[in-house]
Amino acid sequence: DEIRPRFGLMRGREFIMKDAYSFDLDEAGMKQSYEKMYYAYNNIFRRSGLAFRAVEADSGAIGGSGSQEFMILADAGEDEVLYTEDGKYSANVEKAVSLPPDAEPSAFKKYEKLDTPGTPTIATLCDFLKCSATQIVKNVLYQVTYNNGMNVLVLVSIRGDQDVNEVKLQNELVKQADQYGGETVIALTVPDAEAQQKWAAKPLPLGYIAPDLSDDYIQPSKSLAPKFLRMVDPTAVELKNFATGANESGHHVVGANWGEQFQLSKLVVDLRKAQAGDRALHNPSQTLKSARGIEVGHIFQLGLEYSKSMGATYTNEQGEPALMYMGCYGVGVSRLAQAAVEQSYDKDGIIWPVAIAPYHAIVVIPNVTDANQVQTAEKLYADLNQAGVETLLDDRDERAGVKFKDADLVGIPFRIVTGRSLQSGKVEVVKRATRESQEIVLEQVLPTLKQWIAEAIS
Repeated sequence: DEIRPRFGLMRGREFIMKDAYSFDLDEAGMKQSYEKMYYAYNNIFRRSGLAFRAVEADSGAIGGSGSQEFMILADAGEDEVLYTEDGKYSANVEKAVSLPPDAEPSAFKKYEKLDTPGTPTIATLCDFLKCSATQIVKNVLYQVTYNNGMNVLVLVSIRGDQDVNEVKLQNELVKQADQYGGETVIALTVPDAEAQQKWAAKPLPLGYIAPDLSDDYIQPSKSLAPKFLRMVDPTAVELKNFATGANESGHHVVGANWGEQFQLSKLVVDLRKAQAGDRALHNPSQTLKSARGIEVGHIFQLGLEYSKSMGATYTNEQGEPALMYMGCYGVGVSRLAQAAVEQSYDKDGIIWPVAIAPYHAIVVIPNVTDANQVQTAEKLYADLNQAGVETLLDDRDERAGVKFKDADLVGIPFRIVTGRSLQSGKVEVVKRATRESQEIVLEQVLPTLKQWIAEAIS
């Protein structure tokens, strides 16, 4: 069951998954199995007839050394995908890396503390100081809770024009878990006023915090680390003569430097969130573009992570037990159908790609009182299904226009109409995707449809 059902069918409570696992003797074998599944998944989604991208992804709770997601591109997608037009890079924004814009030269020549009333945000401070956000070090406070109940206050210093990627931050905090007696992160938040009251020994200078905010602000508690965990993003490290908070409401300092006014933390880690317009690492002349995506597949190189905990071993050539290298592979079967609807539609309804359409064709009888129309339609219906062309029959006693509208709404790829053209031994066949209509002699309907279907899924 989906933990948090939402977005109608997109995240319904029930969903169908295809899962697979690989077990190999070594890392090289695992990577080979992974590549085979990557190739197979690309073929699956290519044949589905949908626009998709395979993107670098965060492994999340499943873990492992690397993973990729398969994203169906759609405006309704939950995820943001960043990619380059040369096709050499694509990643979920949670995992994406890039080169940030260059920082502007600092206008501050000496270190001094300034009165800066009413400037708790980067925008208000830039306006007050008449400076670029690229010359400001902002300091963002987080509270992390580990699985053993220990809470740690985290102070992240980053360039003023950049945002913290909280997935990257959480991954880094997992690496720090040992020193706090934990293993995993169960919560990561920006502490609100209510949360601060539980641990703050005195009111915090919010909006004016400096990288060296005193540990005295932390009230002693068994479930709270006594010191801030300080991390600095490389974008902040590179700055010289920067502006930042003064740890006093209504005040900032300018002309500050690491190693002089502020000690640089040993934890310098990439925590910035890549964004559209950034330069690509593999080729700075390429800029990242943004698209929305719906995740329909995910593959992982698990390595030994689960083999160790499960004791999954084999006997090697030396007769000794050795751990298996694992891979994990999943396709959201039901979500693929839902994603198809979100990507492929028009004002009249769904446009099912042929390969994953619930039916290939629908035979519509315009006038159910016309015996010739009914007899021809029923024969076509039987012959097509018998030949493997999955077909519906609309023999309702309804107006033809209503039937045509309904056929468009449910999006069956090919509509066959046994109408006036029967007088010349033909039926009208309409392609849902293009609205292209043509009259085809009865004997050619089956071979024509089989050819179109084969072309669509080749």
